[in-house]
Amino acid sequence: MAIIGAVAGRPLLAIDGDNVAHRAFHALPDSIKGAGGQPANMLLGFANMLVSAWEAEQPRTVFVAFDSVGEPTYRHELLASYQEGRDFPPHLMAQLEQLPEFVEALGFSWAKAAGYEADDFLAAAVMAEEERDGSAVVLTNDRDLFQLASQRTTILKPRGKGEFDRIGPAEVRQVYGVDPEQVPEFVALRGDPSDGIPGAKGVGAGRAATILKQYETLDAAVEAGLFPRQEQELRQYVRITRLQYHAPIPELSDAQPNWAGAAEVAKRWGLGALTGRLEERAGSRN
Repeated sequence: MAIIGAVAGRPLLAIDGDNVAHRAFHALPDSIKGAGGQPANMLLGFANMLVSAWEAEQPRTVFVAFDSVGEPTYRHELLASYQEGRDFPPHLMAQLEQLPEFVEALGFSWAKAAGYEADDFLAAAVMAEEERDGSAVVLTNDRDLFQLASQRTTILKPRGKGEFDRIGPAEVRQVYGVDPEQVPEFVALRGDPSDGIPGAKGVGAGRAATILKQYETLDAAVEAGLFPRQEQELRQYVRITRLQYHAPIPELSDAQPNWAGAAEVAKRWGLGALTGRLEERAGSRN
């Protein structure tokens, strides 16, 4: 895996594809239709968010990570209830499967593979970018990804209407009371109902932060005698919440948007207004 030709001062824009897509699906009405009268709210919202983020950050390139929905990972093996109960309707899945086509048409890279989650690909991309002394911005609403915040990596959290909050290490400490590298252990202690992670019995966010402030790590807290009946499961939760930095990702070469190519995809999708906006951007480049 190589990262080549970085543009000085421009960050890598890494996008949590499923997170952005689901946000769009639930934020926009399903009365938005595309080709063949099929729902297209996710397609439109995802495309608009990607374009807005690109215009805001002017990155050297864009990388989009996707989950393999329905494909188990080692996390499911560690915890039977992991992400249990999630049910995605067919019109959501149909749109989700189309999104890589738009990313490719723009000339950008994406990743999706059984055994990995989008978060793991984002972690690998961020690590690679930092190792080449570059910087990254990660577009997501998923607070689990706060563990990626560093002096070189900023979390870009959508606020709506093309505006974003910027989350760095200081903001992570303000929100959670822990350092970014402690976020996996914080989540393991506090629990995460959305992922089916129970957490430590009787421990909420405040106590989890206090424990990590005192002991720094979950291992140190366990060794000091805390949670004697939950030692094994809490360590499993940390393995679940910690990202996999060696997930396979493609080359992240510098690239500028191919607006004309993206406009062709939007036209096939039956999204006239989006097509017009992209064609206008393509024309301004000529």
